[in-house]
Amino acid sequence: MAKDYYERLGVSRDANLDDVKKAFRKLAMQYHPDRNPGDKQAEQRFKEINEAYAVLSDKEKRAQYDQVGHAAFEAGAAGGMGGFSGDFRSSFADVFDDLFGEFMGQRRGQRRGPQRGADLRYNLEISLEEAFAGKKVRIRVPTSIACETCRGSGAKAGAKPESCGTCGGAGKVRAQQGFFTIERTCPTCQGAGEIIVNPCETCRGQGRVQKEKHLSVDIPAGVESGTRIRLADEGEAGARGAPPGDLYIFLTVTPHPLFKREALNLYCRVPIPMTTAALGGTIEVPALGGSRARVTVPAGTQSGHQFRLRGKGMPALRQSGQGDLYIEVKVETPVNLTKRQRELLEEFQNAGNRSTTSPEAEGFFSKMKEFWQDLKE
Repeated sequence: MAKDYYERLGVSRDANLDDVKKAFRKLAMQYHPDRNPGDKQAEQRFKEINEAYAVLSDKEKRAQYDQVGHAAFEAGAAGGMGGFSGDFRSSFADVFDDLFGEFMGQRRGQRRGPQRGADLRYNLEISLEEAFAGKKVRIRVPTSIACETCRGSGAKAGAKPESCGTCGGAGKVRAQQGFFTIERTCPTCQGAGEIIVNPCETCRGQGRVQKEKHLSVDIPAGVESGTRIRLADEGEAGARGAPPGDLYIFLTVTPHPLFKREALNLYCRVPIPMTTAALGGTIEVPALGGSRARVTVPAGTQSGHQFRLRGKGMPALRQSGQGDLYIEVKVETPVNLTKRQRELLEEFQNAGNRSTTSPEAEGFFSKMKEFWQDLKE
């Protein structure tokens, strides 16, 4: 006795068409001969589920089967469903449309039409000051725009594109190769689904022309290198009235002569005289935005010491808050001394107690002396 079609697919008798399709897809992918080379049982099982699906997916055939059973399709009434019939090719093509539709093109029944315009990239360099404050810039982008003569249709005035006779307006053609249905872009319309019989003389049927576009770009405060700004629909125009692509602005912040940036914080290295470091004093340092800040240097400040100025760094991008500015001092050794200056420094050297005026140096040389003594022992 032949196995019930519902049992073959593992669905109930009241299962809807979607449930039948899901069950068939799962089993078809499991038992397909290409996945089970040389397995006769898998091949037979594949034929059985294909036969069951060919009946249960067809409203009229399913009604006959529910009333009469297998007898409704005996003596070839089912069109040879027991083998790899045309019904199989049609039904199994649905499986590949669903699973590999994006790879093959688009799914069955969907018209491709003219393709969306390409996205464009524009590289823009800005200064750190511009990244700090934000800026509006004007850029020129060579691109394609919709043809004004035909308004993007590609056809002469009064004429309209016609459905492609090769693909019937689908934009793709199908061909049988063994068990599989292969889809290819229609060679006549190049996937558009339409052909231009009387092309526009300005754009020659393309629906777009090359032109330089002038755009205004708002750069928000706080951007950094790598920040991307998207301008929707400002990319290349689509062919024959299709939607345009987008324009992406990629920003690069050029190095600054004074400041180094790390995230929201800024770092500035400031040289100070030896006397200021020793005696203490006040220095004036720059800050982005045209402001200045005064920093009090305590007596005895060493090279590398950092002073933190809160809220003087970069603003957060599209958020509240601001980073800090770190001032790192570098104590500068005097050069080109006059005779009197040299005499004064020599007096300072001879009069001072090295352990109190230069404690770090004194400590280092003491440890070095102990190191050499240990080596001799």
